[in-house]
Parts: sequence; C-alpha cells; structure tokens
Amino acid sequence: MSAQDPTMSAEDPTTGTTQRTVSPERPRMSAEEQPTTTDGEPREEAPTQMLDPSRSQSTSTRTAGGGDAQTRANVRDGLAVQLEKLRAYYGDVAQVKGIDLDFRANEVTAIIGPSGCGKSTMVRCINRMHEEVPGARAEGKVLLDDFDIYDPSVDVVAVRRAIGMVFQKPNPFPTMSVFDNVASGLRLTSRGRGDLQHKVETALRGAGLWEEVKDRLSEPGAGLSGGQQQRLCIARSLAVEPEVILMDEPCSALDPIATLKIEELIDQLKSKVTIVIVTHNMQQAARVADRTAFMLSGELVEVGPTQQIFTNPKDSRTEEYVTGKFG
Repeated sequence: MSAQDPTMSAEDPTTGTTQRTVSPERPRMSAEEQPTTTDGEPREEAPTQMLDPSRSQSTSTRTAGGGDAQTRANVRDGLAVQLEKLRAYYGDVAQVKGIDLDFRANEVTAIIGPSGCGKSTMVRCINRMHEEVPGARAEGKVLLDDFDIYDPSVDVVAVRRAIGMVFQKPNPFPTMSVFDNVASGLRLTSRGRGDLQHKVETALRGAGLWEEVKDRLSEPGAGLSGGQQQRLCIARSLAVEPEVILMDEPCSALDPIATLKIEELIDQLKSKVTIVIVTHNMQQAARVADRTAFMLSGELVEVGPTQQIFTNPKDSRTEEYVTGKFG
C-alpha cells in the first residue's frame, strides 16, 4: 500500500499509484482523517454512540503499558472480527473475492501475500474506509462481536473509532503538537470529556512513547523521528479506546531499531485490543503474529497458527510463497 497522509488515500488498482480522496457525501470525518479548521484546530463533532448499545460497558483494569506502574487505565478486551463472503470492488473489478476469515479477540493476525493480492483492500473494508474511494464498494458482512458494521443504521464514524488504523507511513497531523495529535480524536467524540491531560498521557504510555516525549508535548508531532511518529499515530488510535487496531505495513518505512520497538509494542497491545497487521516481511509475521493468513489474487488460500503456516503449510502455494519461490 502506498504511503498515507491524514487525508484519505487509496491505491489505484490499475496504476499502483496513491490517490487522495475525500468523500463528498460524508460531512463527518474520523480521527484518522484530517478533521481541522482553517487555523489547524480540530473541528468539533457530535459524540458518537457505541456500535451495539446493548454491549456491556464493564471494564477490566490494566496497566497502561510501560512507564510508571502506578498509572492505570480502564480498558476493555478486544473484540473478535469475522468476515463473511467479503467482496471488494473498484468499479467492476473485484479485488477481494469472497473471503471468510476470523480475527480472534486479543490476538495478532498477520496478512501476507504478494503485492496486489488484496491485503490492504481487505483491511480497509474492516473499518469501512474502502467505500470512500469513488466507485469502490464492498459486499458481504464484517462482524464486530457479531454486530454487522455494514448495517445501514451504523454510524461510520463510530466504526472508525472502534476500529482504528495505522498506516504504512507515519501521518501525524503536521500543524498539531504532540499533545494535540493524541487529543484530536478525543476532542471529536465524547471520549474527550474529563481529564484530557490524563487521557493523553495514558495513550502515550500505552504506545511506549511517554518517557521520550513528556518534555516535548507542545512541540510539533512532525518533528519526532519516524519511529516516534508511528508510535504517536498508535497513541492517537489508542486514545479513543478502540476494540481493534488495523496496521497496514506499519514498519516498512522504519529502521530496524524503530521496527523492533513497534513489534514489542504490538506484543504488549494485544492484551488490550485485537490486532490485524498487513506485512511483506515474513520474519516480522513470524515474530509478532499468533495466526497468519495467506492471500493470493484476492482470495484467501490458507490461515492457521503462524508456526504451522511457516513450517508445515497445507497448501503448496503457501509453501512456495513463504520460502521465497514467488512474490
């Protein structure tokens, strides 16, 4: 997938280039899009509701990742995601072809496959970003804890709050400080009520970034290193307490040291959220994923425990790909 920025962007399946698009039909934008006014401040939005109002609001208390062990945060366990006969189109061209796939709660699932096989398109369908591309559409079901996020009654902004996304290239809001980058999503939803300072600190601790930026909160987020910017984007997603985090090649633009920090963070975060990661790095998938799914030409070839996929796959095409014979 091509590099992303705070506005909407998507791959053109015919050219492989990245096109910037903003749907004219949606007056409300998610925190992953660029919700700013002309002076660079976040635009106010009405609070969104939970996708399923009947879902229990009970929480379990966990340490908010790293730093001072006395800093605590109430977080929910992640939710499972289930794809049923998912198809995704660009115009009349099917990029994802009838996939059935389960992403288990509080596990990391890696999506592997050659370029152009539909990995990123499938992931964008999970939080309804695919439909923002002109002429693009999705069919089938995406269930979040058995609740269909494509139900006509569902607020798409609530979907993108519950299912956060981290892109290939770090995309902090360039006109905002470190603090405001994390607080932006909170200010757009009811999550911003209460102690904003504490919530921002909690999110930064959860992303393993607090100790590195606690004295730089008023500085531009774009002034951080590449690895720090990526963790800042993860903190921005964590701030609104998502159930699921989608990661589309989050380490492809980072050096090995920054990549290691992101991988360590992924391992910590899965105790709080469900994680789906798209990667071309076979070693990375082997290191971080509990389960791995292999896609080819828009279809799901095989899914299973990561060790099995890499050492004893059931499909010969999977073996050929993971051993480097093609792709």
